[in-house]
Amino acid sequence: MHTRTSTGSLLLRLAVAVTVALGGVVLAGPAQRAEAFPGAFFHTQRQGNRGVDTQAVQYLLTARGHATDTDGVFGAGTTTAVRAFQSARGLTADGIVGPQTWGALVVTVRQGDNGPAVRAVQTLLNKKRRLSLTVDGDFGSGTHAAVVAFQNHAGIAADGIVGPATWQNLVWHYAYPSLADMCDKDPDGNGTANWGTGAAIGSLEAAAASFAGSGNGQLPLGDVSFEHGGDIPGHSTHETGLDVDVWPIRTDSAQCTAGRITWQSSTYDRAATRLLVQRIRATGRIESIYFNDPTLISEGLTIDYPNHDNHLHINYL
Repeated sequence: MHTRTSTGSLLLRLAVAVTVALGGVVLAGPAQRAEAFPGAFFHTQRQGNRGVDTQAVQYLLTARGHATDTDGVFGAGTTTAVRAFQSARGLTADGIVGPQTWGALVVTVRQGDNGPAVRAVQTLLNKKRRLSLTVDGDFGSGTHAAVVAFQNHAGIAADGIVGPATWQNLVWHYAYPSLADMCDKDPDGNGTANWGTGAAIGSLEAAAASFAGSGNGQLPLGDVSFEHGGDIPGHSTHETGLDVDVWPIRTDSAQCTAGRITWQSSTYDRAATRLLVQRIRATGRIESIYFNDPTLISEGLTIDYPNHDNHLHINYL
């Protein structure tokens, strides 16, 4: 519940102001349309990132002749492949997939095409529109219909062709997590405000899966962001899909069924919460984690911040 300023946040506030001035709809909930955010951009991917956007990078690298594992983990192998692609294209070979590298990577695909670039499209659509397309690399009628539906959703030309504008909107659009290893808690009445950047959601899922194997119950998920960002009641942040709230772990592992606790509660499990923080840090690029347990703070795992006795606030990069 702190204030974080970012390029995405500034663009979003400008978009809201313009929309209000035009008498349009303000981004206030998950039902809003993507065209209310005219500054859609390619989320930068680099070593340490995970998730659907990284997986799309890997598919596109393969499509461009730089075969890469498509595991959604931006590790050393993906970095090497990105650098090779950048060198071949005369780009700065820094291994970071920023706007220029994204622009060179994307491949225009349409119905009748097949291959890894189509798999990237199918993977992005599944994660960002909560679909269940078969990721087979075959751009058939089902994929075509899903592309047209996404383009209508995004307020861009609905021609069924995945060109630069559609790629940019697909990559920018937030992803929704699998709740296989989490429970959805909604303390602030914000509904399914679980949307985040592909990297944030990929990292969160990896942490939840890792923690699930510890025998301490599921990860209790609070708010992330609305589907297209924007102001979210009860938070002064959570606007750009990079901020995630989770609850501390209980000694009875009932954090998903019993009430929320604080680090001072008799049922607070410090050891399990420490393990959760360690798994979060091991599976993503983290700016900070706010939680007021003085022991975890002294261990360098969390940072003190007002009003963070009963939840952990993760700032992903």
